[in-house]
Amino acid sequence: MGFNDSNISQTDDMLELNMMKNIDPIRPSPIAGSWYSANPQELAQTIDAYLEVAEPQRLSGEVVGLIAPHAGHAYSGPVAAYAFKTIMGHHFDHVAVLAPLHQYNPHPVLTSAHNAYKTPLGVLPINKEAVAAVDAAFHARTGLNLTPIANDREHSLEIELPFLQRTLAGEYDLIPIMVRDQTRQVAHDLGLALAEALDKDTTLLVASSDLSHFYPESQANQLDGLFLKTLANFSPDDLFELQNRGLGQACGLSPIATVLWTAKQWGADQVTLLDYNTSAAITGDRSSVVGYGAAAITRPS
Repeated sequence: MGFNDSNISQTDDMLELNMMKNIDPIRPSPIAGSWYSANPQELAQTIDAYLEVAEPQRLSGEVVGLIAPHAGHAYSGPVAAYAFKTIMGHHFDHVAVLAPLHQYNPHPVLTSAHNAYKTPLGVLPINKEAVAAVDAAFHARTGLNLTPIANDREHSLEIELPFLQRTLAGEYDLIPIMVRDQTRQVAHDLGLALAEALDKDTTLLVASSDLSHFYPESQANQLDGLFLKTLANFSPDDLFELQNRGLGQACGLSPIATVLWTAKQWGADQVTLLDYNTSAAITGDRSSVVGYGAAAITRPS
């Protein structure tokens, strides 16, 4: 009997199921000690120092979502702090963190197969019921699912967690979503699914994204400036058009657009730009930089 594509697919599914049965309930961090300090005291002190330097911003309304960069803390931490400073001392029951998936995976949208994330600052539980609700709403719209993966090495989602741990008050759980598909339709449908499945009054949205990559700083400033201007106009459609025309870019475009569409459904009406810089601020190399931006999404109080 021939071993056709159906056989291969079924075999892959069986292997994946077997792997799921043996995974650690807590996702081990692949980046502590490299992307940020593995020492809890040092990590807390570093983040607190970034937050202290970040100037408080006057926002019109209550924060619904944040957009923050995801390079190593030494590079993008000072910019990310501007976003997280806006929620200092606030409480949310749930935090949905949307990030790109930089590694190859055939599935368009993914989540964690673990029950919790761990950083040096502690363990953050994953809200499996909320993930399942998003999955059901997304599947009803698209026929697609949130695929659980174990032992991923994705940095862009985890890198935001220590900032949450140093700013939010009280206990909360995570709804982790990694978006491999960078098309407008998937981002739009995922945004509406999130809005339908999650509670707008108790959930914070976080989109993880850097901006342009590896241009001279003068060119990066132009690309990033136009992208951030379009972001401030609260138009996810225009962000896709901008990237399609090569006039601006973000590795987390889909997470950003998804969060914007969700926030719109929840009554948000404003994006406030908080800070911008490039990797040259740390490295001194202006010949090839990565852009970092921070923003807050608000709705009328």
